[in-house]
Amino acid sequence: MKKRYGLSLSIVGKKLQSLANNIHRNNIEEKNLEKSKKKQEMGTTINSWKSQKPQSFTKKLLLYVLLAILPIVLLRFYLYPSHFPHSTSSVNHFSNYSPSIPEEKETENGVSDSNQMPYKEKGIVNRVLNPAKTVSKENEDEEHEVIHSSASLSLSTKEKESGNGTSQEEMIETPPTCDYTNGEWVEDDKGPLYNGSSCGTIKDGQNCMGHGRPDTGYLYWKWRPRQCDLQRFDPESFLRIIEGKHLAFVGDSMARNQLESLLCMLSSVSPPNLVYTNGDENKFRRWHFPSHNANVSIYWSPFLVKGFEKTNDGKLNHNKLYFDSVDERWASDLDTIDMVVLSIGHWYLHPAMYFDGDFVLGCHYVEGENCTEVEFFDVFGKAFNTTLKGIVERKNLQGNKIDVIVTTFSPHHFEGDWDKFGACPRTKPFTEDEKVLEGMDAKMRKAEVGEVENAVTLLNREQNSVPNVRVAALDVTKLAMLRPDGHPGPYMYPNPFADGIKERVQNDCVHWCLPGPIDTWNEIMFDIMKRWHTTSTR
Repeated sequence: MKKRYGLSLSIVGKKLQSLANNIHRNNIEEKNLEKSKKKQEMGTTINSWKSQKPQSFTKKLLLYVLLAILPIVLLRFYLYPSHFPHSTSSVNHFSNYSPSIPEEKETENGVSDSNQMPYKEKGIVNRVLNPAKTVSKENEDEEHEVIHSSASLSLSTKEKESGNGTSQEEMIETPPTCDYTNGEWVEDDKGPLYNGSSCGTIKDGQNCMGHGRPDTGYLYWKWRPRQCDLQRFDPESFLRIIEGKHLAFVGDSMARNQLESLLCMLSSVSPPNLVYTNGDENKFRRWHFPSHNANVSIYWSPFLVKGFEKTNDGKLNHNKLYFDSVDERWASDLDTIDMVVLSIGHWYLHPAMYFDGDFVLGCHYVEGENCTEVEFFDVFGKAFNTTLKGIVERKNLQGNKIDVIVTTFSPHHFEGDWDKFGACPRTKPFTEDEKVLEGMDAKMRKAEVGEVENAVTLLNREQNSVPNVRVAALDVTKLAMLRPDGHPGPYMYPNPFADGIKERVQNDCVHWCLPGPIDTWNEIMFDIMKRWHTTSTR
């Protein structure tokens, strides 16, 4: 090994000596050349001569530096041969194209649980699908997001690819939302768009004008939000939004009450045709607006979930509700529905047993059954959880879009017994100082709005985005609470006092006169729809 290195050094030395001799010879020739140039260029200026001198000196300096370094470099590679290090840039570059697949596991609610999902978002997803499960107070405070539910438009985020192939997050902004619950009833000289004789779809029990109600002051009020301008209902614009679509109302008699209000408002410019009817008391009906090829339907479903109603023959004295599945009487038509309005509430006050499949969850005021008494507020929220989850799952599989609006609970205004004279005698709205939302009404509203907020939160999560579904709450509980003057009362029947005033008379202090305050529900719904419509053309 030493002989080989010695031989190599000898060869290097000879080459270096030869190189040095050549350099020396060149230096001598360069000096002679410079002397001859000096003699020939005596007439040149001194500045020109000075500019050449440093150039010659620089060349010499560089040559001597090269002579000093070159032997050291050659000696280094002879004595310590080594490989050049491999560049890792190409490896790192291609590793960026390897997709990072999060490890997933199946949770007990059937949703893939990604370990890369932040803890806060995991909690929200599991809480939405399993509302009965408890979470810590700290996490609950983190997860809760305040949404003006009456116009809780879902913001959608999407990724777009930039020119260099990187992913950038783009936020689609919606128009400003409005908290419709923050407002007051003010007098309005314009009055309603229709009356008891101009609209043929008013249910007989809500035709207060036709049944002889003498006062008309309840017709001349409008709701004025403090944060936005709620415009008067425009039937033509509404029909343009639902042109070629199917709008369905699903729920109990309050859903039917709102539907009939909408039909009357729309028929003021375009009369519809009744094209389908089925069920007792025509609980399933559909109207067609040929002017805009639009369909509006009503589906009777007082629980939204699967259920069996109590019978009048005494064979079943309570309702049976199954919270593991939605009511297929309306859900089976979801593939044909473009927008659905959900409105229930008062049937949950009746005696009932609650099931999850074959498992008994509890009951409410059921005699003769050995079951745990359960607050109906809890199962009321569970019904909306099951319903919204079912809509999202089905629409996600079907691929077509749907807008979902939840009309919140509408309080009754009975003052004493339902069958006494003057059960709901008021003729003007309450002021906010006179009436506060509390008790059962507040709890029912909270259950609905809470489920809507959870659904909106879930739909807005990037990894759980379901662009086919938009959800909002038509939060009218406070508005309705302030209108004790808008019910039929004894005028649910024609001319109830034709034979004089009686001590006992049946009253309806739950539903609304048509026309009446419930027309405002549809004005707010129209405003929500306009905001959706301007956000994206669907």
